[in-house]
Amino acid sequence: MNMRFKSLILSALFLASIQSFSSEVENISAPTEAVLALINKYELEQVDFNYVKKAINLGTRNSVNAVLIDARPEIKYQNGTIPSSLNIPDTKFEEYYSVLKDIPFQKELIVYCGGYNCTKSPIVAQKLKDKGYTNVKIYSGGEPEWKKLSYLEIDTLAIKVYQEKNSAFIVDARPYSKFLQETIPGAISIPDTSLTKLLGRFPINKSEKIVIFCGGYNCEKSHIIANKLISLDYEDVMVFAGGLPSWKERGLKTTAASYAEKDDEVAIVKDSFSKNGLKRGSDEGSVDGEWLKKQILENKVPSYIQIVDVTTPAEFKNGHLKGAINIEASKLTAKELLEKLPKNKTIVFNCTAGGRSIDAWSKLNDEKLDISEIYYFDANISCKDNNCKIDVNEPLL
Repeated sequence: MNMRFKSLILSALFLASIQSFSSEVENISAPTEAVLALINKYELEQVDFNYVKKAINLGTRNSVNAVLIDARPEIKYQNGTIPSSLNIPDTKFEEYYSVLKDIPFQKELIVYCGGYNCTKSPIVAQKLKDKGYTNVKIYSGGEPEWKKLSYLEIDTLAIKVYQEKNSAFIVDARPYSKFLQETIPGAISIPDTSLTKLLGRFPINKSEKIVIFCGGYNCEKSHIIANKLISLDYEDVMVFAGGLPSWKERGLKTTAASYAEKDDEVAIVKDSFSKNGLKRGSDEGSVDGEWLKKQILENKVPSYIQIVDVTTPAEFKNGHLKGAINIEASKLTAKELLEKLPKNKTIVFNCTAGGRSIDAWSKLNDEKLDISEIYYFDANISCKDNNCKIDVNEPLL
């Protein structure tokens, strides 16, 4: 089937499902007799909203303390799920179970579905126990309760429908330079680092549908803004956690312009080196991403370079580039950050999606501090221990 035609069909079906599901109402405040019977039969521990809120930590997939499992059908999962969740429908358990292939059997799993009257979660929970998982819990309130109290995560198919129908306020939470480079058509730029200053750009009507995205599943920027909006009583907030990378993977159009060639001035900047020998990227403050990636993968990072991971300590503990040190830049002023950086080294900031690295460099640059040997690595980086997958982002210039 033609992929464009298939996409149109899926979009139409998805919109129909949204309209259908919106009529469902969840008024129950405790598990029904049928659900409770299964919970007791399978000897499952129940957890509440606050427990789950703490378990998902920042909301990104690499920051969670527990793995959340949505036991509902895929179409409902795509329409709105608890942030960081994986989808294992009860009716297609064996087909979807492989999403847990890298998850240790002792890892905490929290299973949920469509609320207190939904039997899907205890069914999936028991199947997970049968597979060997030893720490499986149930969140009976599920998606309906979570939606009332917090924000949801949506799939590419969902944001595509909202974008095509112009039915949501779409926000790009990445640095403004990344927004100018490429974004989802129709999105506006509200970087998380400028949130306080730009709050007035959000709709006055707090029931307006708002979708926020950034640099992918490991990017926390969209979650930061979503949590802020929830605290301000916005009622219909969602995060497109896959972000721009997932949008592009589906072959969807972006605002990026195509350049046949770069002018001589840009080429000179791109091919130049810092005083210590680091190869600069074409964007101001950047290291040449492909050059550094090669050094990292070949274990040949020059001794004069110190990679500084600017993510949280929890993210750093989960996995990081070999030889990197951790300094959570967002918690520091420019001068405090500069003081913590190793001396007589060429510094390269890195994070999970590039955005926080740019923020750290910009913080120093904005204060006009000496950044002659300080750079940022603009790349999507996913690590387990020191085993890292690195996808370099395209430069702006």
